[in-house]
Amino acid sequence: MLWALIAVMTAAAVMAVLWPLSRRARDLHSGNDVAVYKDQLEEIGRDQNWGLIAPTEAEAARLEVSRRLIAAADADAKAEAPSRDASLRGRRLVAVVALAILPICAITIYLAVGSPDLPGQPLASRAAAPRGGEQSVAELFARVERHLEQNPGDGRGWEVVAPIYMRLGRFDDAVKARGNALRLLGATAERESDLGEALVSLANGVVTADAKTAFDDALKLDPKDVTARFYGGLAAEQDNRPEDAARIWHELAADAPEGAGWLASVQRALARVEAPGAAAPRAPGGDDVAAAPPAQQGDMIRAMVERLAARLRRDGSDVDGWIQLVRSYMVLGEADKARAAVTDAHRALEGDADKLRRLDEGARSLGVGG
Repeated sequence: MLWALIAVMTAAAVMAVLWPLSRRARDLHSGNDVAVYKDQLEEIGRDQNWGLIAPTEAEAARLEVSRRLIAAADADAKAEAPSRDASLRGRRLVAVVALAILPICAITIYLAVGSPDLPGQPLASRAAAPRGGEQSVAELFARVERHLEQNPGDGRGWEVVAPIYMRLGRFDDAVKARGNALRLLGATAERESDLGEALVSLANGVVTADAKTAFDDALKLDPKDVTARFYGGLAAEQDNRPEDAARIWHELAADAPEGAGWLASVQRALARVEAPGAAAPRAPGGDDVAAAPPAQQGDMIRAMVERLAARLRRDGSDVDGWIQLVRSYMVLGEADKARAAVTDAHRALEGDADKLRRLDEGARSLGVGG
């Protein structure tokens, strides 16, 4: 099929050369001496008819012009024969080149630099390549990861791959990438809030203490940061403070520019906390942990414990919460943190003898000294 196509294309190229050569050359002597003398003869006849020249003078002029006309015609005939021969030889030479040398040269060049054995490329694959098909994106991402392994100090590289990790659900890698970008490129409100968002995703939607710290740092750099303000409201919601969550989200909605894409999410969150009789939302609980895949259960438990510890640091009056925190640390095998929690609880409940008694009883039942 390939060689048939090449033959057709070669034949078309040859015909394009031969077609003009097959046409007869036009007579280019329309303005030569013969035409001039013929015009003079006609002019003499008109002058005689109008009486501008005598018959004898007209006859003499005709004889002179006729003599010159015959001489010019003879000269043209003698000059035209060699020219026709030369033209014919030239056309024949060009025809030989077109018929023989041109195809030979074309085929020789193609065999030297062409790729007749190259496999075909379907249109779909060629069309997908400029847009970056799945394979090309995967290869590009793999190259970026290899580059970061060899150049861990490339902050821009970490910042580029972090959103991709988020879309792929690789939240632990996203936390690492955003943390590295923040450390290497410097703190900005956007980088702080991006890190906090990755931490929330890693904790299955729980605004952990580390995430809350990142959002607070973002708000110190830019009090109008949208991401940090939204998750600040979510943290309040998860801490059973719906009024604070509603206040934060109302302020955020009031500051939203026209056509903001994130406004719908804020409005849904407001509807959730302001619905009549709505139960206070909660972070993932025991049932959620049991239903989660085994690989995620440990992370969910630690996220719940961390959230509880953060809440008690803000409001340490909940003695049952302190006992639950101590129990959680013991279940996780972190006895040092359990003892530290008892110490913190004593400090927070100082002055309330009944709560301190309940705390000590609960700690002793868990095997933790007060």
